Amino acid sequence: MKVSVFRKAQFNAAHRLHNPKWDDETNRRIFGKCNLPNYHGHNYVLEVKLTGNVDPETGYVMDLGILKKIIDEEVIEPFDHRNLNEDTAEFRDLNPSAENIATVIYHKLRKRIAHEFEVGVRLFETERNFVEINI
Repeated sequence: MKVSVFRKAQFNAAHRLHNPKWDDETNRRIFGKCNLPNYHGHNYVLEVKLTGNVDPETGYVMDLGILKKIIDEEVIEPFDHRNLNEDTAEFRDLNPSAENIATVIYHKLRKRIAHEFEVGVRLFETERNFVEINI
């Protein structure tokens, strides 16, 4: 039987949604306030879901302390209190939409988590807007 465990984390970051291939009017029309030239920020809430078998020795799917360390190293340290467009390599050439941020986070975590686990990422940009990846 598979069991899912979850770890929640928060980070604060600024970003600007902007496509350099488009003119300013098109960017304003498509992205609205999210295209403001001086950026804007969010208090992101990240939920990471791991699904796997319970280890009969520990009773864990995965030690959540280990998962916390991975999230801290791969997400919190590089993204918290940063301008995603300006301060991170991941978003220099990638529009930092919630969908793209969640995808980047998924790939960063996936490389550190054993493939015996299914990994899901849910990223809340606001209380009402969130994206989810389950692979």
